[in-house]
Amino acid sequence: MKDYLNQCNAQVDAQLERILPIVQGPAEHLFAAMRYSVFNGGKRIRPALCFAAASAIAEPDTTDTSAAVAAALEMIHAYSLIHDDLPAMDNDDLRRGKPTCHIQFDEATAILAGDALQSLAFQQLSELKNISADTALQLVSMLSRYGGCSGMMAGQAIDLAATGQLLDLDQLKNMHAHKTGALIEASVLMGAVATQAATEAQLEALTGFARAIGLAFQIQDDILDVESSTEQLGKQQGSDITNGKSTYTSILGLKQARSQATELYQHSLDCLEPFAERADALRFIASFIVNRAY
Repeated sequence: MKDYLNQCNAQVDAQLERILPIVQGPAEHLFAAMRYSVFNGGKRIRPALCFAAASAIAEPDTTDTSAAVAAALEMIHAYSLIHDDLPAMDNDDLRRGKPTCHIQFDEATAILAGDALQSLAFQQLSELKNISADTALQLVSMLSRYGGCSGMMAGQAIDLAATGQLLDLDQLKNMHAHKTGALIEASVLMGAVATQAATEAQLEALTGFARAIGLAFQIQDDILDVESSTEQLGKQQGSDITNGKSTYTSILGLKQARSQATELYQHSLDCLEPFAERADALRFIASFIVNRAY
């Protein structure tokens, strides 16, 4: 399975290398910031989920469709992190152990880099080949919905509005279902839809899996923010507490937060039962999400 993840990373990195602009010309500072933010050591969880979901539905993709969809998802993720780190948002100096984009370059360039990556993600989907126009449009619609005001952006707005306030558990779950979970759900469902072979029953099962593992992902993040060092995390340890944000650990405590993550992980596995061994890659990624140490 480690070989599988390395293969997924290699495929999506090759696709990103193809589509990202070369660092040259009058806008080279912008292009350098885009590449810096995409190729800065991310774990590529969302692309891996995209590839794994496609494999659960159909034979491995022999075209570049899955890689292109995965690259679009990773660019949306990278753009969200650039903007999340900005002084107007979380004002973070470190991301994955390196200076954040606005620190390495400047704030204006960081804003532009995020905007450009978002646009490039949709360009990537609009230029997909080997699939029907209806499927391509469906993928564009899905990324717009999950990445926009019905998903990730709504979650970020809720997060900003809640800073300094004590949220209850349901409010926290709603926030992270949008901010973190939406793009994870998009990664799974878009990977499946891109095969043009997924049934409604399969998409429903994958939705259950994605929602469970998306919340588990955030709970594990909150646990790591308490237990790990800045060096291990690659970002400032305890930043949520410093910024006055409610977390699963602050509401539930460490023991109950771990229990909640375990329950969600088990539910995610239950959702994959109809796929038998074809979903083994999804099972491995789910295990990695709840057991990772950074």
